[in-house]
Amino acid sequence: MPHDIVVGVDGSAAGLAAAHWAAQEAQRRGTGLLVVHAWHRHPRPAPYIPPDSDEHDWAEQVLREAVRGVRAAHPGLRITDRLVCDATVTTLLAASADAGLLALGSLGLGALGGFVTGSVSQRVVGRSACPVVLVRAGRGAADEHLPATDGVAPEEVPATPYRRVVLGLRTDRPCDELIEFAFDAARRRDTGLLVVHAVRAAFRPAPAPSVPLLSAAPEGPALAPQPQAWAQADGERTLAAVLRPWREKYPTVSVTETVAEGRATVALVRATREAGLLVVGRRATDHRVGVHTGPVTHAVLHHVGCPVAVVPHD
Repeated sequence: MPHDIVVGVDGSAAGLAAAHWAAQEAQRRGTGLLVVHAWHRHPRPAPYIPPDSDEHDWAEQVLREAVRGVRAAHPGLRITDRLVCDATVTTLLAASADAGLLALGSLGLGALGGFVTGSVSQRVVGRSACPVVLVRAGRGAADEHLPATDGVAPEEVPATPYRRVVLGLRTDRPCDELIEFAFDAARRRDTGLLVVHAVRAAFRPAPAPSVPLLSAAPEGPALAPQPQAWAQADGERTLAAVLRPWREKYPTVSVTETVAEGRATVALVRATREAGLLVVGRRATDHRVGVHTGPVTHAVLHHVGCPVAVVPHD
């Protein structure tokens, strides 16, 4: 039986956007949804809590309103809720220990921060045993679909195609968990998958031109294959080999491969401008100090606007 999806809410617009995204994903997977809210006791109530209420009452209201909104938008979905008085990171990690996916809201794109500017989100992403999807405020059902014709909202037309899924992939360390998550996401949405691999051209000295000693020197400079061309060709061959068994496993998924020269972050930001979901990986290494998501994953979380799935892998 598929595991339920978990979403953490905190009363913010980003948390509500994540809740609705998670509800749609639960419907696609045929699972239930667990809505979790963690609260804390403080010596003095927070200034946003009304004078006639306390922290527990306020936490109950936050959770109740989130669940009510999701139920109204997804009446057939099995939804449970959980209110926990404990540290937020501890609560979310415990609730999602056996989950198929954990969804969280982001603070959005802005001058003072990025996609994951909250310390809670950073720690959860860096320690979660299941994939974590981050959804920024303002994302709705319509944003997952391509623009509909004649001014009709995408959610009003079930046949409106989904935007494609983008997978950022390293070919030197391909992992099954990451690739399968991306292929499965594209299959469930009946959309295309764009696989992006970035290469850095290493310096290779050009071979010396073979000119007979007694012949005249050739006119113009000698031409030799460029390092970028070598790196591009190597990357394309390797990427095709890595994806070949997955194309066979998911024959209905239309796959486009691209090998970009330069920084992976730049290539992924460019590729996700019209995407519905970006899938990236995080090596599930037990770091005793700090939270590590990897430089590329950390960067795209700050610059990509669509939902981002971070998949832990060995």
